[in-house]
Amino acid sequence: MKIAIVIPARFASTRFPGKPLALVQGKPMIVRVAEKSRAAWPEAQVVVATDDERIRQAVEAAGFQVAMTRTDHPSGSDRIHEAATQLGLGADDLVVNVQGDEPQVRREWIEALIRPFQRDASLRMSTIAHDLGAEDLESPNAVKAIVNSKSHAIYFTRYAAPYSRQSFAEMGAGPVLKHMGFYAYRKGFLDEFCGTVPSYCERAESLEQLRALEMGERIFVTRVEGRSLGVDTPDDLVKLNEIWRDE
Repeated sequence: MKIAIVIPARFASTRFPGKPLALVQGKPMIVRVAEKSRAAWPEAQVVVATDDERIRQAVEAAGFQVAMTRTDHPSGSDRIHEAATQLGLGADDLVVNVQGDEPQVRREWIEALIRPFQRDASLRMSTIAHDLGAEDLESPNAVKAIVNSKSHAIYFTRYAAPYSRQSFAEMGAGPVLKHMGFYAYRKGFLDEFCGTVPSYCERAESLEQLRALEMGERIFVTRVEGRSLGVDTPDDLVKLNEIWRDE
């Protein structure tokens, strides 16, 4: 089973144009993500998927591979799928999706995405999540993953779920985790997924992973330690640089 870590990167962003090339302690953010990904799983092929020449130049100058993709992809998954197809991956090979604005990605997170496939040959999609805090419950920006006793996702939602008459302090989080935007897929499943139209729940919640559930796919969810610090705004970048400076 080949493993490719594919990092999608767009220059255009409503809240933060040029984000992949923003500097994190002197290096472009996308390069930091690629470095962390390579260190996390050295055996994997690390590829940045982009449609922007400026990003390509920065990534290749740092010694990483680039897959140039179309400009009209509706989602990151479609961009990743095109890159994985360019790489010639087989149906059973693994595609790991690491977001280009997550330079704090840890080795144990990538391991947690890959290990379930090594234990279960029939698995076709996995993701990771961490413990849910009370502050996350009502926030639509904190995606909640509801899992069953076998660590398979039941549902993902931006809203407080399941409904409870008791307080969070009384009930606790139970089988509800805070989802992190990292995935691993079999290439064959990615072919199927990108060949379908957005589903009802996906469109309602603006969460792509719901399409997989509505397709009847199992998604294995591994609980991990630590919280990601994704960079969505210039203010997030300032915080990230402070963290890197202190490390």
